[in-house]
Amino acid sequence: MNDVAPPAAGTLIREWRLRRRMSQLDLALDAEISQRHLSFVESGRSAPSREMVLRLAERLSVPLRQRNQLLVAAGFAPSFGERKLDDPTLKPAMGAVEAVLKGHEPYPAIAVDRHWNMVAANGAMAPFLEGIEEASLLAPPINVLRLSLHPRGLAPRIVNIEEWRTHLIERLRLQIDAVPDPALEALEEELSSYPGRPRGSGQTYDAAAAIAVPLRIRMGGRTLSFISTITVFGTPLDVTLSELAIESFFPADTETGEALRGGLAAG
Repeated sequence: MNDVAPPAAGTLIREWRLRRRMSQLDLALDAEISQRHLSFVESGRSAPSREMVLRLAERLSVPLRQRNQLLVAAGFAPSFGERKLDDPTLKPAMGAVEAVLKGHEPYPAIAVDRHWNMVAANGAMAPFLEGIEEASLLAPPINVLRLSLHPRGLAPRIVNIEEWRTHLIERLRLQIDAVPDPALEALEEELSSYPGRPRGSGQTYDAAAAIAVPLRIRMGGRTLSFISTITVFGTPLDVTLSELAIESFFPADTETGEALRGGLAAG
């Protein structure tokens, strides 16, 4: 059996440059090096220093996990640690995540990893997880994209499911385009196979949809409408933290805000 050698650092740098749609000249100017030097690095004629690898990775917005891979390919040790979420050293950061989630109540909010698996949620999420027809969707780790779009998950409750489905799949495809990941590619293929069709180009939108794609979901005998934001750590030095994101849902109309502040059970 023939072993396939891992890509050289120069090859990986070139792949990231092309993925970011940058020319050699653009990247060289941004990194304050000569185009000739960059060409030599990409072709393997020149071995980049550790500092050079990190500088180019920074200019190319390479995620921390892949920066480690670049460093290893160049013959250096990884620079960024990767710890489990329950590691004691991450307790302050996870405490901050819990505080953000709790502080967002009575509106729902979740924390997810790079594969959209839920790692934490606030109390306002509980009603949304009740009555799911397919119990396996709630088995840890809960993948929130799968839960949202599965025909036996939340999809039957989502009023604008075609619009929401298109939004989630487009967002996932953008993520894959930015950072290739076989697990995300498999997830995108699965989600695209679910029943449904892309929203029509002639569809009209209300004021909320003019600024963000809303999530409209039936809960407690009423339709609730949300828009969401994504929050990430600003300057993480740990791979796990760099891949953690908090999605916070805000009421898109007065009725939704009143329903959540009053408690869904009251409806």
